[in-house]
Amino acid sequence: MRALKIKRLSAPWLALGLAGIAVASLTGCQEAATRLPTGADITTETYEATATVTYTWQVEYARSFDKAQTIRRQRFASTSLVNRNGVQPDLAVTGPDDKGLWWPELPPRPTADELESGKQFTAELRTDPQLLKSVDYAITFDHDGQRRTLPTNERVYRTATKAATSDQTLELTYGPGGEQVIAAAQPIAD
Repeated sequence: MRALKIKRLSAPWLALGLAGIAVASLTGCQEAATRLPTGADITTETYEATATVTYTWQVEYARSFDKAQTIRRQRFASTSLVNRNGVQPDLAVTGPDDKGLWWPELPPRPTADELESGKQFTAELRTDPQLLKSVDYAITFDHDGQRRTLPTNERVYRTATKAATSDQTLELTYGPGGEQVIAAAQPIAD
């Protein structure tokens, strides 16, 4: 460990103040590290993992695409499909993809009339329609006599779908800061 050399300052109170700030900062960092919120674990036998997949057509409009603040995005038609526990939904058209998700049919592409009516000014320019894909993950579970649905992530969804196929109990971990999100899942061997 290297010793720190401190230059002598003309005002001794300044040196003491700086040293106090340094110690307080280090102490604060240690306390923050030990106080990081960790989620509580719960165990459930009844759960359903869902991934809602959505296709949406989007177009960007602007007077000048050189200025980011002038660009506005307009969304047109969209279609969604709910994947439950990794099982192929009845209305699935494609899939499973590389994340194990099934997708709906494409929404109708915006027509020329729809694209023109999206302009706010006659001189406004637009991009070609872009097809956006999005996924919202959630898990519904029973715990302490209550049924809850909370958002989650792809990793929890995949873990839960694998556990569901073999009827395994799941240990769910709430995310930091309370019971607003499920951050992790672990199957429990029976």
